[in-house]
Amino acid sequence: MDEIAKKIDHTLLKAECTREDIIRLCAEAKEYGLASVCVNPYWVRLAAKLLEGSGVKVSTVVGFPLGATSTFVKIAEAKDAIAGGAAEIDMVLNIGVLKSGDFETVKKDIEGVVIACEGQAAVKVILETGLLSYEEKIIACSICKMEGADFVKTSTGFGPGGATTDDIALMRKTIGPNMGVMASGGIRDLVTARQMIGAGATRIGTSAGVEVVIGGKGEFNRKDGE
Repeated sequence: MDEIAKKIDHTLLKAECTREDIIRLCAEAKEYGLASVCVNPYWVRLAAKLLEGSGVKVSTVVGFPLGATSTFVKIAEAKDAIAGGAAEIDMVLNIGVLKSGDFETVKKDIEGVVIACEGQAAVKVILETGLLSYEEKIIACSICKMEGADFVKTSTGFGPGGATTDDIALMRKTIGPNMGVMASGGIRDLVTARQMIGAGATRIGTSAGVEVVIGGKGEFNRKDGE
């Protein structure tokens, strides 16, 4: 299962998660050799300390979960997270601005975060596909590619719907072979994870990382944002 484990972002984004929850999340990620943990910004420094030298990366979220904060704030969040040890930044697309047709502002929003992270952290742009039309998904992916994002990601886990193989296939077709595609939202088992990978995903975001890897009931196998 190593090939699956190395594609999993083990995620805990619930507002009420505690220090003990983060400690357990990181312990699971180390034990099963997962790609990263994804935690809220406050917990980045703790996670980085717990995972130091383990090979497990720390991911965090920016403009989460609505994407409606200013570019200035998203950049500040990203820089603070990197200073705390984050290696991957999952920024939420400005969904309402995209749906308003203001693509130039969407471009500048993504560009600002990409520049802030350049050489320090990978950038994943969360599209919240459940809120976008077919055409908007294509436009969003094209902008992400144009502005140098490293990944496009389906969803926050807090919006309507989650990852689908149709969306993953569309995202992969739009961006081509060189960018990452991350499936997140509603992935709870190995079968589903493999379906997403088969459709073109290179990473899987889930709170059920342990269950996906070994088929057993993981500590965080519950809805918490992925």
